[in-house]
Amino acid sequence: MACYSIPDDEKGYKLDLFCVPKHYEEDLDQVIIPHGLIMDRTERLARDIVRDMGGHHIVVLCVLKGGYTFFADLLDYIKALNQNSDKSVPLTVDFIRLKSYCNDQSTNIVKVIGGDELSTLTGKNVLIVEDIVETGRTMETLLSLLSECNPKMVKVVSLLVKRTPRSSGYRPDYIGFEVPDWFLVGYALDYNEYFRDLSHICILNENAKEKYKV
Repeated sequence: MACYSIPDDEKGYKLDLFCVPKHYEEDLDQVIIPHGLIMDRTERLARDIVRDMGGHHIVVLCVLKGGYTFFADLLDYIKALNQNSDKSVPLTVDFIRLKSYCNDQSTNIVKVIGGDELSTLTGKNVLIVEDIVETGRTMETLLSLLSECNPKMVKVVSLLVKRTPRSSGYRPDYIGFEVPDWFLVGYALDYNEYFRDLSHICILNENAKEKYKV
């Protein structure tokens, strides 16, 4: 599946070219993906999903917390396509929480919150909506749990996939952007719960990692 690949030497955009909350101005290096570009790419992902999955009843499974903004915007675009095209996708939604981070480090332990409810997905067509795939282990854990419930079909859409030597090699079915091995925040991507209220996707600077460390 094609995606927008951001090169390792990408310089990004100066913060003063965009509207950034004043309380975060000292915490960010630069804007990497402006909000408008996120929205345009999300609209295209919605079109690809409707093309591939149209005609099936889909349970859209949002991975909280980071995926909620992408999830909401993606569903808005799918709903618009449902209303204005020959092919439509009947939707229901569900939510799950996965946790694998402590500060800026991905841990080897994946915590699944709400996993007991996965049994309701037996025989269903499932679209998992995730904010970022880094090592791939978190998503592989969720897919393994899902497979025990025997869904009819499972596809994964992730806004971001990180290029990292720590990757297991897992790739989602739909990818918004492939990004370098940076710690990114904004558009609901967080650092210890901060920066979810930032519209653009930005690089977190080293001072901020210490400032918001738990």
